[in-house]
Amino acid sequence: MQSTQSVAATVIELPFTRPFDWTRLCAFIGGRASTGVETVEGGVYRRAIEWRGEDGIVEVRPHERKHRLVVTVQGDVRRHADELAEPLSRMFDVGADPRAIGRWLTRDPLLAPLVEAAPGLRVPGAWSGFELVVRTIVGQQVSVKGASTIMARIVQRAGRRIDGHAHEGTAWRFPTPAELAAADLGRIGMPGKRVETVQRFARAVATGALPIDTPGNDREQLKHDLLAMPGIGPWTVGYVAMRALRDPDAWPDADLVLMQAIARREPALTTSVRQRAYTDRWRPWRAYAAMHLWNGVAMEAGRARGG
Repeated sequence: MQSTQSVAATVIELPFTRPFDWTRLCAFIGGRASTGVETVEGGVYRRAIEWRGEDGIVEVRPHERKHRLVVTVQGDVRRHADELAEPLSRMFDVGADPRAIGRWLTRDPLLAPLVEAAPGLRVPGAWSGFELVVRTIVGQQVSVKGASTIMARIVQRAGRRIDGHAHEGTAWRFPTPAELAAADLGRIGMPGKRVETVQRFARAVATGALPIDTPGNDREQLKHDLLAMPGIGPWTVGYVAMRALRDPDAWPDADLVLMQAIARREPALTTSVRQRAYTDRWRPWRAYAAMHLWNGVAMEAGRARGG
């Protein structure tokens, strides 16, 4: 990681191992971005952030020549720019070795053509584990577009608009756990039980009972505690483990898109029991296998699917 400073911004660089499929990573994150909080425009990821009480904006793009991502940090938060390298590296999965992962997954003829078509695929992370879990709960049994619409309403209902913010697409601060737990989410377009789940989760994070964004947290304990919450099932926990807890072997169990994709490629694998046994051969990289299957569906359908 390298950093340089100017009067208005600090630039840090995050090296990665090639190949790196920035286009598909941006498409996945952009299709699920929290409206008003983060954007992907012209191949640039942008978000307003708060860190150690300081506000600012981060912009992330690939370097034109070098094998690294360029992060521009603007605002008062730039004085903490070096500390941001670790969470941003996790978010954009720069530490992955796609060649090693690809060699493992291409041993399976079911996955081989998918990996060969997109060898630089990464598992997209998230700036905030709390925000991702909320998004995932909201997205249960609704389309990606539908979840985005409801998330925009949550941001405007419980979040805070940043005064004088220059970029409209990132002019809102996602609500804190305490703000979301106390918000009035009536008539927001979600079933009452799902609203209860969102606010129950927010209260658990606000009180410290569920330290989803605490560095060095116990990943297995968090998965266990999430699964124990009413309204949160194995699919949600698996998806959150992939993207927020950064478990490379996580698997969103019973994901309909994944199940259909597997059965279409191997007709003998029509039941969840058979599929679960089959996916064991992809360990310890099942999260990457899921991304390749979702990407395969997206390429076939011409639109983002899954998650």
